[in-house]
Amino acid sequence: MDINNVKFDMACGTSAQLPESTLPEVVFSGRSNVGKSSLINKITNRKSLARVSATPGKTATINFFSLKEFVLVDLPGYGYAKVSHAEKQRWAELVEGYFDDERNFALVVQICDIRHKPTADDIQMIEYLRQMGFPFIVVLTKKDKLNKTELAKQIAFYEDLLSEYDAKCYPFSALNGEGTEEIRDIIDKYLETGE
Repeated sequence: MDINNVKFDMACGTSAQLPESTLPEVVFSGRSNVGKSSLINKITNRKSLARVSATPGKTATINFFSLKEFVLVDLPGYGYAKVSHAEKQRWAELVEGYFDDERNFALVVQICDIRHKPTADDIQMIEYLRQMGFPFIVVLTKKDKLNKTELAKQIAFYEDLLSEYDAKCYPFSALNGEGTEEIRDIIDKYLETGE
C-alpha cells in the first residue's frame, strides 16, 4: 500500500452525487464516535485526513480519498440518537444507494468498539454485508482502554460471534497504533487477491 500520495477527492451528500467507480474501493463503516476517523488517519499515516470530531454524527457525507492503488471510502457514522428522523432517512438513502451501486468493492472495514457488545445497528450492518456477499473484516477499536484480562475476554466474545458470519476481527488502538500494520496488510491482501 502506497500511502504517500493520499488525497481527499470529494464528499457526497446524496447517492446521485456518487462518482464513477474505477479503482477498487476500501470502505470504512461504523457507528458515530467509534474511532473511524482515527483508524483511517493511522492507516494512511496522516494526522487529519479524516476529521476527528468531538461531536458524534458530524460526518453526514460519504467521503472519497484516492490512493495509488485504491479509493478509501469513509461512510457517515450511524446510530447517533440526537440526529433527526429526516437525517437518519437521508443517511439510509445515501448508504444504501452507495452499496446498491455497481462499484468495485475490495473490502469493507466494519468498526466496533471492543469495550462493548456490538449495537443492534452494528449487527444489522454485519448481517447486511454477509447477506450481500461483500468481503469484510471487523476492526475492534479502543483496545488500549482494556486490561489484558478484559481484552482477552472481549476478543474471544467477538471471535465467537463473528464465526457465525465467517468474519475475522482485528483489535486496534489509535493511541499507540497497535494493529495498524496488520490492518494495512489485510487491506493489501484483499486488493491483490480479492479475498
